[in-house]
Amino acid sequence: YIPLLYHYNMLQDDDRVGSFLQAIQFTVKPGMNIVELGGGTGILSSFAARMGANVTYVERNPELVTMADRFLQNNNLNKNVDIIQCDAMSFIPDEPTDVVICEMLHVGLLREKQAQVIDSFKANYALRFPGHMPQFIPEVTMLMAQLIYQSFDFHGFDAPLPMFQAPVLGQARTTELSKFYTYANIDYREQIAQRFEQSIHFEVETPGTVNAIRFATQNILAVNLAEQHAITWPNQCLVLPIPRPIEVNAGD
Repeated sequence: YIPLLYHYNMLQDDDRVGSFLQAIQFTVKPGMNIVELGGGTGILSSFAARMGANVTYVERNPELVTMADRFLQNNNLNKNVDIIQCDAMSFIPDEPTDVVICEMLHVGLLREKQAQVIDSFKANYALRFPGHMPQFIPEVTMLMAQLIYQSFDFHGFDAPLPMFQAPVLGQARTTELSKFYTYANIDYREQIAQRFEQSIHFEVETPGTVNAIRFATQNILAVNLAEQHAITWPNQCLVLPIPRPIEVNAGD
């Protein structure tokens, strides 16, 4: 299980919470059947319930189930949300679902089980309700990589190790040597790859020393086609050191 403190911190992430709120308000309509897979504290289920939807919250961690039940009661939404404690990988709803919310997102889709859970849900759902597939929030995840120089000097102690960064440019200890290149676009309504093997051609824009690759994960939560506007939320970036630094010039 992800530690409870991590869930508390996610509640304080205004970018995450605000983006999902916008996507849910845009997508969910009164009377819809909504499923949230891996519901955590229940905040995203609460947003759907406030839109007048019939919500099913699915979570396997008993501590989170207890917490979400208490929070939903405190917010007078417990009658609008059906709480089910089970593994999201095996959950199948009793009736057709309009929208599935799943925020098991982590950089590169590596640590959490977003791709696996939605892939399993789709397979189980198709057997129960052939010919129908719900909309997903998020709709698409874009996986990207970039060449960088990263300072791994910690007060004179050199320690090249994987590290996370906020999803913003202009990091003080990072020099960007190339642009970001997309290596996967995951549309959750389509077939979801569980493994990626990519050969990427990077073009160096700034000369220097490549000693790490930075991975970025951009999530398109919902798309407003009428206004040509996407509601997005980026995960943290992952900086991954490479075994041997490489000197590069612009144009390489």
